[in-house]
Amino acid sequence: MSEMAFYFRIVQALEEIEAPYMIVGAFAATTFGLYRATYDVDILVDLRDEDFEALSEKFPLPRYYADPEMMRNATRRGMMFNIIDTSMGVKADLVPMTREPGYRKAFERRIRRTFEDDEGNSFQAWCAQPTDIIIGKLKAWAEGRSNKHPEDIHAMLYFILSGLTDEPIDLTEIEIEAARIGVETLQLWRDTLARTEREIQESNEK
Repeated sequence: MSEMAFYFRIVQALEEIEAPYMIVGAFAATTFGLYRATYDVDILVDLRDEDFEALSEKFPLPRYYADPEMMRNATRRGMMFNIIDTSMGVKADLVPMTREPGYRKAFERRIRRTFEDDEGNSFQAWCAQPTDIIIGKLKAWAEGRSNKHPEDIHAMLYFILSGLTDEPIDLTEIEIEAARIGVETLQLWRDTLARTEREIQESNEK
């Protein structure tokens, strides 16, 4: 089982126990035109008390480490926790809503999207809306200034504004949130949007 397949298995387990979750970040963006050789799979969870045991049972010892008390305590303290595949030496990080309460609005309006695993098998999963993915990437850029975030935003905008998805995007909301983050973030957003609109226009004129 590949590392990506392990992430997919965790999403499947969350689906099977009907635990509230949402895929965010770069992997969520893959359903809106983003392509990268590697992705971080960020999963936001809002686990109820009964979900800790149920999720742990999906990943039993000795191969896996998914301690329900560890997950419960991390959630109470607002800390990220992980599920580990000891045979592969890989782990998946799950982010509790108690760590990221600002994502509540995004969580409440999450959508179903189709994802594809390493073998080409497709499955449905809960995912953030494109508006919220872009806002999250603007926040991440403001924190770390990584160039991957504006490039991811550009790829998504090109896909969406070219009419390749029916999912709506709220450019006004993104503008407001970018301004709230800071002047430099607002300028980055405006520059990226202008660049994308210019490239789409040039493509249509050819």
